[in-house]
Amino acid sequence: MKTEYAKRVYEELEKKNAGEKEFLQAAKEIVESIEDYVAKNPKMQEQKILERFLEPERFVQFKVVWVDDKGQFQVNRGFRVQYNSAIGPYKGGLRLHPSVNASIIKFLGLEQVLKNSLTTLPMGGGKGGSDFDPKGKSDNEVLRFCQSFMTELYRHIGPDTDVPAGDIGVGAREIGYLFGQYKRIRDEFTGVLTGKGLTYGGSLARTQATGYGLCYYAQEALKALKNTSFAGKTVVISGSGNVAIYANEKCTQLGGKVVAMSDSNGYIYDKNGINLDVVKQIKEVERGRIKEYVNRVKGAEYHEGCRGIWSVKCDIAMPCATQNELNLEEAKTLVNNGCIAVCEGANMPTELEAAKYLIANNIIFTPAKASNAGGVATSGLEMSQNSLRLSWSFEEVDNRLHDIMVNIFNASYKEACESGNKFDLLTGANVAGFKKVAEAMMAQAI
Repeated sequence: MKTEYAKRVYEELEKKNAGEKEFLQAAKEIVESIEDYVAKNPKMQEQKILERFLEPERFVQFKVVWVDDKGQFQVNRGFRVQYNSAIGPYKGGLRLHPSVNASIIKFLGLEQVLKNSLTTLPMGGGKGGSDFDPKGKSDNEVLRFCQSFMTELYRHIGPDTDVPAGDIGVGAREIGYLFGQYKRIRDEFTGVLTGKGLTYGGSLARTQATGYGLCYYAQEALKALKNTSFAGKTVVISGSGNVAIYANEKCTQLGGKVVAMSDSNGYIYDKNGINLDVVKQIKEVERGRIKEYVNRVKGAEYHEGCRGIWSVKCDIAMPCATQNELNLEEAKTLVNNGCIAVCEGANMPTELEAAKYLIANNIIFTPAKASNAGGVATSGLEMSQNSLRLSWSFEEVDNRLHDIMVNIFNASYKEACESGNKFDLLTGANVAGFKKVAEAMMAQAI
């Protein structure tokens, strides 16, 4: 950090949040990116806008007690951070995964504030979840967990207060169970959750939104920074969940060839291009493991260890699995193998040193807070449809999503150019997102 003010703010944050490595990693990246902008605006320093921005407005932790199929009580932790409401009601997903803790929820919430700001929709930032693992659980166990979780969460959320959505481990099944319990307790039918089923207020294109939006953003970056496109490019996508699957689908539609995907156990390689229908059957229908792919597609390879996917030669890499899945050495391997772009689909999947290396070497690096904003953007569109009691066509939602992602790129690119490095979309996205939130905070004195 270059300025004494930024150093002091971050050091104080470190002391207050000792041991919260994911949160501090996200905060450090943001502070470093926006310190020049803040330094040019002394009023922000006088009013301690950066300190206020980094501190969540509310953090709730609660126990979730549920009964498994054997009749045994189980106890998990539930979380909700309501980070910033300067530009609208809190908005952000719920994550169900054993790794979930206070640090991860706060990092996700902080990122969400900037991500939602970039969409230009009136949404503040929040995030939530639990260390409950839905993998290997029966439908009835997931139901009982979700009902217990919502029995506490309902008192903190509402359509004009805080609107959760899905994230890792929370798909259509979980959203349905959560919404049903909220409706049962509150006796009201409102747009309190997004990612709902189409029969009860959901939006067309929501399932595809994050993956599609990632490709729309990446396509703009390829055109502006390298005068090229997806056409004829070899692509590697980590993960095989919702984001990865639909990034694959849109990337293929745009002319790319995806040759590798992964899950937490390992990765598959198919030189002929991944057969997405097979992946969808395994992951969306059977809820199986990615290694099943090689039993169904001749010539495909399976390799144990998911991180090995970054050794596969490609033009474009799309980390779409989880945070910190791509480190400096792996970034160097990608570059040495001829990769020209790393486009983030997961939240903070690239370690900060790796991101800096890519930017310094004029590799296109699209930060998640910008390039994976398609999901929350379409959630915002779902909120609008719920408020209007209307339902838009797939094409209309997809067109709006495309326009939002193009505008996010343009805003990020403009700020990157003004920072002196057109490849620094990380700084560009952070400054563009922060500007709007900071101005709203000063106007409201919050």
